[in-house]
Amino acid sequence: MRDATDDVPTLHRRSFLKHTGALGAAAAVSASLSACSAGPESTIDIGGGRQGPNRTLTAVIGYGNDGNWDPTQTASAFCMAGNNHLYEGLLDTDPVSREPYAALATRVPADPNSTTWRFTLRPGATFHDGRPVTADDVVFVFDRILDPDTQTLAKGFFAPWLKQVDRIDARTVELVLKFPFPEGLARLTLAKVMPEHVYSRPGAWDEAIKGLAVGSGPYRLSAHHPKSNTTFEAFDGYNGPRPPAFRKMNWLTIVDAAPRVARISGAAAGAQLADNIPYADIAHLESGGLTVAGGHGMNNLFLMFNTGRAPFDDVRVRQALHYAIDTEKMVEVALKGHGRPATSFLDESNPAHRRAQTVYGHDPDRARSLLKQAGVSGLEIDILAVNVSWIVDCLPTVKSSWDAIGVRTTLSPQETTAVFTKMDQKRDYQVVAAASNPNQFGLDADLIMRYNHGPENLWMGYARWAGDPVARQLFRDMDRATREPDPARKRAMIQDCVDVVAEQAVLYPVVHNELMTAWDPGELAGIRAQPYPGINVLQAKWA
Repeated sequence: MRDATDDVPTLHRRSFLKHTGALGAAAAVSASLSACSAGPESTIDIGGGRQGPNRTLTAVIGYGNDGNWDPTQTASAFCMAGNNHLYEGLLDTDPVSREPYAALATRVPADPNSTTWRFTLRPGATFHDGRPVTADDVVFVFDRILDPDTQTLAKGFFAPWLKQVDRIDARTVELVLKFPFPEGLARLTLAKVMPEHVYSRPGAWDEAIKGLAVGSGPYRLSAHHPKSNTTFEAFDGYNGPRPPAFRKMNWLTIVDAAPRVARISGAAAGAQLADNIPYADIAHLESGGLTVAGGHGMNNLFLMFNTGRAPFDDVRVRQALHYAIDTEKMVEVALKGHGRPATSFLDESNPAHRRAQTVYGHDPDRARSLLKQAGVSGLEIDILAVNVSWIVDCLPTVKSSWDAIGVRTTLSPQETTAVFTKMDQKRDYQVVAAASNPNQFGLDADLIMRYNHGPENLWMGYARWAGDPVARQLFRDMDRATREPDPARKRAMIQDCVDVVAEQAVLYPVVHNELMTAWDPGELAGIRAQPYPGINVLQAKWA
């Protein structure tokens, strides 16, 4: 086994977005997309036995572990979940409620509407290599995120409202905001504090992408095997609010549904916990004594159109293809009732959700009429799709719906990393179908919109839409909404932006679905199903 601090075999070089796949979990963006690359079923057992307090927690993750592990760049479902156990922010958030709590900082600021937030670091906080966490490390990470010459996913979550981060003394930092932005407190969990003495070395950020992880969290990375498994050990030097309950953890990456379910079920079950449970297996797992629970959130199947290629540059064609899809059938057949047709870019459980002005109910006659108005006939589409199991289940409904309005449709599912490598290489395509879940990053509507829509956003580059006049106006309106101090007015302004996104249908959800997690209640306590891919065991323990 290769230790995480050793040289990791070089992965195919892609931009940071491609390294994460989901395109989902978050699902979704190239490397800032949620990673879901398929890999072989792991046979590695790091030991510990099945009994006793020092036994190994084995979990099965339905997404690839070969995505981008750099916390400033990744949207990989597996990597983000792992990083939440390896690193800390000044504040972190509860995995379900998303309420911020003091992590490396000693307290949450009393005034969220202040334009300066001062944080004192937790006494005795150390990194996994034994070095103390200092204010310089905090400034180092925020300087990277805010650097105009460095492209990171995190920049879009901070640069619009955060001006700078200053060192006050060795254990104190001050964040200076451009304007009051209370939503920023929850976003601080996205700025994982990383040791300057490690990541300032030449080539260290490339090593971070491939799995170099030195944080201050309750677990340290003990070994990393891309497309197989990643192992963790309790960090004995951790003195924070959520101490490790498991001496060792072995997270297996198994994208294919059948072997993933087999790992957690039956007399020979080799794992106590698994995410991304197929809906068809729920009853079987429950009958075997497992607990299966779901979380409703932003997880969605979306369509992204290449607006640089006719006829997808015509909004009527994009709308027609959405109106054509029998979403109720998709929910019933593919999702077994564990989903809802999209009524907005935001899911219905989001606090800011309001039904969009344009809702794509199943209306094949309207779809045909829109195609006719656009002067389009004899259209043939090849859907470039990710091979995430539930997405593959949904694709036949898309094909049959489009075939029914005279659009000859073929399906081309493949690994998420392959799909977004094509995007990063600016390959030609017509339509992408993939999974996304911005809830990996948080719940606030401003963040969710910026994850997919923004002038420098890779998604907009993929869709070739950033230069469109409608897009440019949308970006200006989003900036105004971010700066709006009145909460009610801000919400209304964001909704106006959501309505534009719905009408334009450049990158838009078809359905929002429920994500299922299964675990053995005889082995584990404190597990909660989260509404985005991955797992969080920071409040779990042996039963």
